[in-house]
Amino acid sequence: MRRLIAIWLGKALTIAGRMMGKKSSSSPGEYALRLCPNLIKNMNSCIAKGIIVTCGTNGKTTTNNLMCSALESKGYKVLCNKLGANMLNGIATAYLQAADIFGRVRADYACLEIDEAYTPIVFEHIKPDVMVITNLFRDQLDRYGEIDITSDILKRAIAKVPDLKLVLNGDDPLCVQFGEGHKAYYYGISEKVLPQLDDTKEGRFCPVCGEEQKYNYYHYSQLGDFYCPHCGFKRPDIDFEVKNVSLKTPMHFTLNNQAMEINYKGFYNIYNLIAVYGAMSVLGESTDDFSRLLSGYKPQIGRMQEFPFKKPVILSLSKNPAGFNQAIATVNTDDRKKDVIIAINDKANDGRDVSWLWDVDFDKIKDEHLNTLTTTGIRVWDISLRFKYADIHVDYMTDSMRDAVKRCLETDSEVVYVLVNYTALYPAEAVLNELLKKEGCSDEN
Repeated sequence: MRRLIAIWLGKALTIAGRMMGKKSSSSPGEYALRLCPNLIKNMNSCIAKGIIVTCGTNGKTTTNNLMCSALESKGYKVLCNKLGANMLNGIATAYLQAADIFGRVRADYACLEIDEAYTPIVFEHIKPDVMVITNLFRDQLDRYGEIDITSDILKRAIAKVPDLKLVLNGDDPLCVQFGEGHKAYYYGISEKVLPQLDDTKEGRFCPVCGEEQKYNYYHYSQLGDFYCPHCGFKRPDIDFEVKNVSLKTPMHFTLNNQAMEINYKGFYNIYNLIAVYGAMSVLGESTDDFSRLLSGYKPQIGRMQEFPFKKPVILSLSKNPAGFNQAIATVNTDDRKKDVIIAINDKANDGRDVSWLWDVDFDKIKDEHLNTLTTTGIRVWDISLRFKYADIHVDYMTDSMRDAVKRCLETDSEVVYVLVNYTALYPAEAVLNELLKKEGCSDEN
C-alpha cells in the first residue's frame, strides 16, 4: 500500500510541476522514495526483456535516448529517463510515471542513463543486463575529483552485478580497463579521421602500469588506437567497428560493413551510434535495419539543436574540456560566416570550480569564418580572460543571453552558434524560443 501511495504522490507532483512549467523529471521520484524507499527494487520483474544502463562523461543522454528510440521503432514499450535525470530520484520518477493507477509497470525494455557517481547506489535497486560506458573525461572536479576516483566508483558498481554484459568504448583506455574479468564487447572507429593535432589527453597514462601510452592515431582527447609500450595494454579487438568515415553533412560511414548515413552534426555522435548498435546486438536484437530505426530520433535540448530564425541559431551543450573541444571542432567544420556565443555558469550542477576553462583549446575557435565572438553567463569575465590569454579578441561581453543573441541576429553572419555549459542551457533555450515567437517563427527542429 505504501508503494501505491508513493506512486500516486509522484504522479500528482508530476502533474502539478508540469502545470507550473517545470520538467518534473526528478523531484516526484525524490518524494516518492522518501515515502517508499524500495519503490524501484522490483523493477527487474516489471521489465520483460532487459535493462540497459548508460554511463560516461559525455554522450550518455544522447546514447540512452537513441537506444530508446531504436527499440521503440521496433514496436517495443520502453521505460526511459529521457530528460537526463540520472540519479536515483530521476530513475524513480521515470518508473512511477510509467506506472498505471494501480501501480503496475509493464515494459519490454528499460533504457536508463545513470550518473557515474550514483551507479553503486542505483545498482542496489536494479540489476541491469547490459551496461554501456561511453567515455571518461575530467568533469566537475569539485564533485567527482580526478578520473581515477570515478573509475573506482564504476568498478564497485560493476562488481555488484556478476552477470552484467559490458559494451565499452574500445578507443578509450579508461573504458577498456573495465572489461578485465567481465563479459565485454568493444566498439570503436578503426581509422584515422581527424587532423592529428595536439589535444587534451586526460587519460594518456596507462591504467594498468601508469606509464605514458603511445598512439598509432587518435581521434580526440585520449580516444584512439592506443598501446602501452611498457606493459602491453592496448586497444582491444573491436566487435562493432566503424570505417570509411565522411564528416560532410550528412555524415557517412560503414558500421560492421553496413552503410550508414546520419544527418547529425559532430564526429562524436558516431560513437553514440556505435554504442547503441553494440548494445542492441548484445541484447540479440536485429540491426539489419539500423538506419531506419534511428530515423525518428529527435535530439534532446542543446545537442546541436537548430532554431529557425532568418539565419539558423544552433545551441550546443558542453560540460567539460573534451566536450567543448569537440563542439569547437564541429563549429570549425562549418564554412559559413558565423557568430559564436559562449556562456559559462558556475552553479552547483556545473561545478563551482571553473579552472577547467584553461584545459579547453579555445585558441582553435579563431578560424577564417569567425565573424564575432560574444561571452556571457555568470562567469563572463573568467571566460573573457581565458580568451585574452589565447590572444583572441572578444567583440562583446554581457551578462544577458538575450542581448547576446539579439546582437548576433543583427550581424551579417550566416549562422550563429551558442555554446553553453549545463545551467546556461535551459535559460538559453527559453530566450531562443521567446525570440522565435516574437519573430512569428516556431522551433520545428
